Amino acid sequence: MPTHKRQKVELEKKPKHLIINAFDMMCPSLQTAGLWKHPKDKSRDYNTIEYWANLAKLLEKGKVNALFIADVLSGYDVYNGPRNFDAAARSGAQFPINDPHAAIPVMAAVTKNLTFAVTSSTITEAPYHFARRLATLDHLTKGRIGWNIVSSYLDSSARNVLNGANLPDHDERYDKAEEYLEVVYQLFLSSWADDAVELKNGVFSNPDKIREINYEGKHYTVPGPSITEPTPQRLPVILQAGASTKGLEYAAKHAEAVFINGMTPEGLKTKIDKLKKLVVANGRNPDDVKTVQLVTVITGPTHDEAIAKYKDYKQYTDKEGAQALFSGWTGVDIGKFAYDEELDKNQTNSIRSFVEMWTKPMPGDPPDLKKTRATIVDQLEIGGLGILIIGDPNEVADELIRWHEVSGVDGFNFTYAVSPGSFEDLVEYVIPVLQERGYAQKEYPREGITFRENLYGVGNTYLKPDHPAYGLRWRAGETKEEFEKRLPKVLEEHFSK
Repeated sequence: MPTHKRQKVELEKKPKHLIINAFDMMCPSLQTAGLWKHPKDKSRDYNTIEYWANLAKLLEKGKVNALFIADVLSGYDVYNGPRNFDAAARSGAQFPINDPHAAIPVMAAVTKNLTFAVTSSTITEAPYHFARRLATLDHLTKGRIGWNIVSSYLDSSARNVLNGANLPDHDERYDKAEEYLEVVYQLFLSSWADDAVELKNGVFSNPDKIREINYEGKHYTVPGPSITEPTPQRLPVILQAGASTKGLEYAAKHAEAVFINGMTPEGLKTKIDKLKKLVVANGRNPDDVKTVQLVTVITGPTHDEAIAKYKDYKQYTDKEGAQALFSGWTGVDIGKFAYDEELDKNQTNSIRSFVEMWTKPMPGDPPDLKKTRATIVDQLEIGGLGILIIGDPNEVADELIRWHEVSGVDGFNFTYAVSPGSFEDLVEYVIPVLQERGYAQKEYPREGITFRENLYGVGNTYLKPDHPAYGLRWRAGETKEEFEKRLPKVLEEHFSK
């Protein structure tokens, strides 16, 4: 059971607002398998418009920055496998699951400032088709969309979307994802000039301000032009969730925000420091790459009520579902280990950073910690891959601030034990304490804020100048000839094969 002691944090400087995101998925059990059985849990309603509309309104009430929506393309079938979906199906562990893109317009229609990070894999569809889908969302949300780039990690996904082929090697997936992103960049930024849509003298779009991108790479050949007009952000915010060495290199070059996890604040600091060094090596400002940690909070008006709530939730967890999730995330069938057996560091084609997190000693770990099957399952039961904080609102705020101060993390993705109860508790109990201490915004900086402004502040609607894609933008007033004259230098400098 997690430590509940309140830890004081001495403030030596004025606090900054934390990034406060909610984390959900279009499925019954996201990180905590089995809690769909709890009488107060509504996650089973994931496939209704009302669930998502009500959640969005709640989060906007709490001045939450963004709703981060995870996704996978198929079920977890590694545990007691191969190709065994039984535990995932019985426990509802991210199974069944719907397409997250469909829920975003529903939520955008009932909010004005909440932003949305949607997870989409680079193995799912052609980049040309995906760019249209993403552009549509940026238009419909008025610039409140971000793309969490993943390259997938489930062999079951590959079998279904790659015509039965095996999932490409981990590093090869990132190499292919690099090309995928280059195509998306150019479709968004280099195909239409900012002022291509004229709406005057009988002309809707000026063809002289639209061009083919004629992309030719190892994996993709996409002539273009883009079929969508320039979007409010010109390019949705780029987010990334991989924390392996290859994933961090990819994030350091491209990401504006990174979903990065540690099981101790010291361990998280090690990962963030590594990322920031890579960001600097890519010629970017390390402060421009924001970091967020996954967390589950169980709270109530008093410490004792929070503990009672935790014990209540624990009755409904599903150990088999937790092991199905772990095995899917890591590619390691935990069912092959005895409960008192330590897991070895396995080389896997799944999420390597997750394997390391559960098998490799990290800074801040107790020196005698043994990461056995039993300890891992116990930790996974509530909160999954993230940290679990239990206590009254002040205790929770203290712990969140401690993680921020020790690790340097910019904020948190708050997921649920029960939905919407965990999010309601976040809004009612925790956020007001963070607001009073200066760690959370009391109001959105302006009405109709974009996703990028949520990250960087009002007025920052486009990429930072040191981002590699910054120069790909065809700006208003620039002729096709002028743009095509300077574009090759940008491509050679940042995207040479």
